[in-house]
Amino acid sequence: MKRINIGGVPEHFNLAWYLTLKNGEYKDKGINLRWKDYFGGTGAMNKGLRDGEIDMAVILTEGIVKDIIDGNPSKIVQTFVQSPLIWGIHVAHDSDYQTINDLKQTKAAISRYGSGSHLMAYINAENNDWNLENDLNFEVIKNLDGAVEGLTNGNADYFMWEKFTTKPLVDNGTFRRIDDCPTPWPCFVIAVNTEFLKTNEDDVKTILNIINSTTKEFKSIPSIDVTIANRYDQKLSDVKEWLSLTEWSQELIDEATIVKVQDKLLELDIISKTIDYSQLIHDFK
Repeated sequence: MKRINIGGVPEHFNLAWYLTLKNGEYKDKGINLRWKDYFGGTGAMNKGLRDGEIDMAVILTEGIVKDIIDGNPSKIVQTFVQSPLIWGIHVAHDSDYQTINDLKQTKAAISRYGSGSHLMAYINAENNDWNLENDLNFEVIKNLDGAVEGLTNGNADYFMWEKFTTKPLVDNGTFRRIDDCPTPWPCFVIAVNTEFLKTNEDDVKTILNIINSTTKEFKSIPSIDVTIANRYDQKLSDVKEWLSLTEWSQELIDEATIVKVQDKLLELDIISKTIDYSQLIHDFK
């Protein structure tokens, strides 16, 4: 049986992977798919793809696009979640900050440079007409636990993370969310290391077929909202809202979206150049 390693964030977006693994659907096709949780998010997964720790990743669109341009030997094979990611902008609960403008020139907690939390801080700054050179400062906190510590002890002032993942920390009084910042594009894609892809294309297609058949029907799985609420410590009302806002995809990301992502990253000086669509994606056709 062929072992294939895949990584993703331990969040509700990826429950379909857990369900298909639990059902043994990959093993039925001769694939020993091993899932690795990346609590550090996109930056940590990019490193995993580069180092050969994982063969595949379910990863933020803007993060993998930037890293492929920076030399990550991987290709995007599919959009996984078509809807935007809604990033909550959080401060410590007892912080004096009340509005986005209060955060200008303060310190953003980021999991690492090149991560989603780093890139989205630029998007948020641009959305609010900040000066990108003078109004942004960063503190690397590695993961959500690091953000709790950093905001609580004042090493950082605000933290951007998926709003439903952090909602329990808002509910229990650790964080206060002062606004939202949706991504301007589909949020998650599936990326595969190119060397691995050369000799394992059929296995990757098999994996995609399995996960896609589950995401197509995901919202109609009996009591899926209750399952998510219990597994991810979420309020049922929050899960219902999240499900209503989230759409999965079974298609390759289109060229117009890739152009949009690159143009925005270039405009924000996050990348120094754009590359051709064909250098970022792998089409199985």
